[in-house]
Amino acid sequence: MVNSISKTVQNLIDEDLSLQDALQRDYGNYSAIARMLLPKIKETVNQEVNLESVITSVKRAKANYTILQGKITRVVAGSGLNIRTDMAKVSVEKTKENLDKIRKTLATFSSDFLQVIEGNSVVTLISDLNSFNKISSIFAKKDVIDQKQNLATVIIRSPDEITSTPGCVQAFYNAVSRRHINIEETMSCYTETIIVLAMEDVSKAFAALTDLITEARRKTA
Repeated sequence: MVNSISKTVQNLIDEDLSLQDALQRDYGNYSAIARMLLPKIKETVNQEVNLESVITSVKRAKANYTILQGKITRVVAGSGLNIRTDMAKVSVEKTKENLDKIRKTLATFSSDFLQVIEGNSVVTLISDLNSFNKISSIFAKKDVIDQKQNLATVIIRSPDEITSTPGCVQAFYNAVSRRHINIEETMSCYTETIIVLAMEDVSKAFAALTDLITEARRKTA
């Protein structure tokens, strides 16, 4: 019975980003969360459930959302943020012809920001908005799978230790996703983690990541 309650509590919290954020950042009241989850738990296990056992399960579940620990904390604390607005992206079919066009573009293009993400069947180019029309025009319309404007990038620059410390990038992604922000694209370049999102979400993402870094610095002070 206890294991069944713990598993149910864990599953319910796994499905609720707001609860995960509350537990991670220590502003959630265990008793209030337990009372909120109690009706769903009773429905799932199909029998009466003691509130105290739910509170205990919530406390145990918190450990799964405590990202900042050990070396991860030091890496996050040493990270800084840079925002680029007015970005755009175009995704095209991955063909030999398009790859040749992209290689020529990379060799001659002088944009301040141009990132290429190559998948198995699709290639995505991310650039500043001023260069978007020039870049997208090199592809045939039939090859363009998707294109979006009004994007922004958050560039997280971290210490060299991030390359050998598992969990750091997850901490950044969790901080953003728990604010219900959709990540359009993401990539990493050595010590830089780049997150692409809608312009309307950039302030929320910046606040979420700033809170995370501030918390890490507090713990390492």
